[in-house]
This record gives sequence, structure tokens and C-alpha cells, in this order.
Amino acid sequence: MASFKIEGGKKLKGEIIPQGAKNEALQVLCAVLLSPEKIIINNIPDILDVNNLIILLEKMGVKVFKNTANSYTFEAKDIDLAYLETEEFYRQSASLRGSVMIVGPLVARFGKAFIPKPGGDKIGRRRLDTHFLGIQKLGAEFSYDADKKQYTIKADKLKGCYMLLDEASVTGTANILMTAVLAQGITTIYNAACEPYLQQLCKMLNSMGAKISGVGSNLLTIEGVRYLTGCEHTILPDMIEVGSFIGMAAMTGSEITIKNVSYNDLGIIPDSFRRLGIKLEQIGDDIFIPEQESYAIESFIDGSIMTIADAPWPGLTPDLLSVFLVVAAKAKGSILIHQKMFESRLFFVDKLIDMGAQIILCDPHRATVIGLGEQLHLRASVMSSPDIRAGIALLIAALAAEGTSTIHNIDQIDRGYQDIDKRLNALGANIVRI
Repeated sequence: MASFKIEGGKKLKGEIIPQGAKNEALQVLCAVLLSPEKIIINNIPDILDVNNLIILLEKMGVKVFKNTANSYTFEAKDIDLAYLETEEFYRQSASLRGSVMIVGPLVARFGKAFIPKPGGDKIGRRRLDTHFLGIQKLGAEFSYDADKKQYTIKADKLKGCYMLLDEASVTGTANILMTAVLAQGITTIYNAACEPYLQQLCKMLNSMGAKISGVGSNLLTIEGVRYLTGCEHTILPDMIEVGSFIGMAAMTGSEITIKNVSYNDLGIIPDSFRRLGIKLEQIGDDIFIPEQESYAIESFIDGSIMTIADAPWPGLTPDLLSVFLVVAAKAKGSILIHQKMFESRLFFVDKLIDMGAQIILCDPHRATVIGLGEQLHLRASVMSSPDIRAGIALLIAALAAEGTSTIHNIDQIDRGYQDIDKRLNALGANIVRI
């Protein structure tokens, strides 16, 4: 198990380019199963979760060609459906949360799919009801083997219908969408997720010959087609990484420029950091964060305490709340962080408290941060990363702490951040991978 040893207290300076978006990559990679033709995908991040999905696709029979470091060609002409019933497939897909999105394409194109109960972050219950109910409404039948912890999905014929999703699940919407594009007739999905990454999936599918309208809204209409062709698609920059770098610059009092961020796709992320008093400037498609020794949390107009909470797009992504929480510890003022979607994502705050942060964990979903400003002197610590986003928050704290910290279980960070140690060291950090 790998670890990071971080010498804190060093200021960062320079330019950094965000990787391709992990959450978009997992969706569009599954979409290659919808066509037997060649599909080129550019700006694929070189991270564990994405690489594991590519390996899984390859073992399923997808021909994979690496064009450049971050560009691949996929050809899903000869899929080995028998492999889906093997023990190896079960092990590979069970460890990867994103593997659930192969269900829609497989059922749409081949009429059947097998999937174990998916793995991923240990951040609370992440149910699959939205995925399964939507695909069922299109005509698929689900069965669950409790002993094997495996789902079997079969469909003789898929037919479009109207559906109102019980939650605006991003992966659920993606899975249903990829099923509906090859279903007969018209499918209407109301309360659909509309994140930029889902918009990207829709654009990719439309370029393959799908007929999807309402892209960018929560009401999608899909006119089913019989066949999808190949295409070329480029993944957006990762908004979570952009937010992580903004928080990192503020926490360490550093001056950095984040290049090519696709600013218009960041939603309220920049303004949410401004609420913490962090200065940032849009220059073209870049974000410049100047060096600032301190920053103060705003209050609401009526003087009440600031609250930052996650919400479906265009609200604030839950993946950044861990970053906001740690960055608030060095701000002046108090704030309530409300993580509505996952009940275990704030449990890493005990590690920040050990380092000297003043945080009250109110319940599994809420934490109050009392920002100490310049009076905060984080102590170095030895800790372990419980999930991807908590891992990057702990790394930010370690970079700002006095002394040398160690973070174990950094495989969790590697799942979502490409060569993070090398890229930050190029800015002046001192991170050693052990």
C-alpha cells in the first residue's frame, strides 16, 4: 500500500493544467459498447478508476488502441458475452463503481447483462434503484442472486416510454439514456440529471446518430434508433480537480494559474470559493489565484452564518465539499458545511481536528467549521485516506501544515487524481511517494 510523505509550509507557484474529467470518462467509456464501429476518445485521465474500466472493456472483447498518452480508439465489434458470467469479470467489476454503467449499453445492444453489486468509495449508501427502475420501464427484467451478490438483466425488446426519475442521479440518468437510444419509439426522462458531463455524453451519442433533445435540461427526449456509428469525442477538464487546485492555492497562500478550465462549465464553483473570501480571476479560459495571506468567510445578507451545501446541477457538486471544509478551517469566520447526499463523507474531519482545525461534526451530514484565519497553525500528522475526495482534502491540509505529514492508502487519491505528486512538485511542493 503506497503512501505520501509531505513536507508542509511550502508555497506553490506556476501553471497547472487540469486532467480530463473522471466522471465524464466513466460514462463515455461505457458508451463505446453501443457501437461496433471505431470510437476515438481524447483527454482521458490516466487514473486508477478509468484505467480499470478500460482494462475491463478490453477483457470483454473491446479492441483498445492507445493513440497518445491520453487518447484511445475503441472498437466494440466482438463482445464476449460469456466473459460476463465468469468469476474474473465479477472481481473486476465489483471493485469499480462506474462499471454499473455498462448495463444500459449491453442491454440495449445485446439484450442481456450481468453485473455484481458495484464497489467504489465507502462514503455511505449509494443505491441503484434509479438505474434499475428506469431500465425496467424500458422493458428489461432484473433478478438478483443474493448468494453471488449479482444482478442479471434481460430484455427481449426495449420500448420507449415516459418516466419521472425519483432522484436526479447522474449515473442513473446516463445508464437509462444509453439504454433508451436503441429502444423502439420515444423515451421521455423527466427529473433527469443535467450536469455538464451528462451533456457531454448526450453530445457524443448524438454524434453517433442518436436523437436526443433537451440536452442541458432536466427533461430529455430520446427518439430510438436502430444503429449507432463511431465518432470522435473530447472529454472536458475535471471541475473537481479545478476546485481542488483553487482550494490548495488559498490554503497554502500560493499564486497559481489553472489553465484551460472550460470556465463556463464550472457552474457556481468559482463563486462558492469567493464566498469563503478567496480571490480568483478569470483570464480567458484560465483561472488565476493570487497569493493572499488571509481570507474571510462572507455572511448572508441578513447576517446569518454562511452555509455551503451540495445539490444537483446547477447546484454545487458534492465531490468538492471535502475541499471546502478543509479550506474553511483557515478562513476568518464560521461556516456550516451540509453534505446532503452521502452520510459518511464527513467522517474524515477527526483527522483535521487532530491537526488543529476547529470543526464540530454535528451529525453524519453536517459540520460547523470555526475558521481561525492566521491563528490556525496546522500540525503535521499521520493519517489514512478513506476515499478520493477526503484524500485530496487531507493532502491540502498536509501541504499547509507545519512539519512533515504522512498519508497512507493513497491508492484512493490515485483513483481520481493523475500524477498528483509529480504535478504539485513541479509547482514547488515536496511530496514523496513511498
